[in-house]
Amino acid sequence: MKKILAACGNDCSFCPRYNVSPYEKTEDELRHTAELWHKIGYRDRVVSNIEISCNGCKPDNWCRYHVVKCCQDKEITNCSECAEYPCDNIRECFNVTLLFANKCMEVCTSKEYEHMKRAFFEKEKNLQAGHK
Repeated sequence: MKKILAACGNDCSFCPRYNVSPYEKTEDELRHTAELWHKIGYRDRVVSNIEISCNGCKPDNWCRYHVVKCCQDKEITNCSECAEYPCDNIRECFNVTLLFANKCMEVCTSKEYEHMKRAFFEKEKNLQAGHK
């Protein structure tokens, strides 16, 4: 499976929300993800499949750390290409993301957790591999 890195270092190819060819999700998979996101605490309710589905980073998508907009402004694809990497913003992103790892271990099956880990909890590792 080829890595598809988001601006922040997420590996979209493992993301249960990423719904772009060849990683399309079934209606059941998206529903399961919406339920899991609620259980983890990423959402305050179980959202629709349309709302949980992701088609990749775009500057107009909500991004907690505004990483996508920052990368767009700097004309780079992800933070590893930035001369200021690692900045305080991406360090905070790494730290807060890892706080969710413990909650995920509590509520996810081992298979779900492994996907979550590869998708979200290896941001720094993914970006370090690409940092020049």
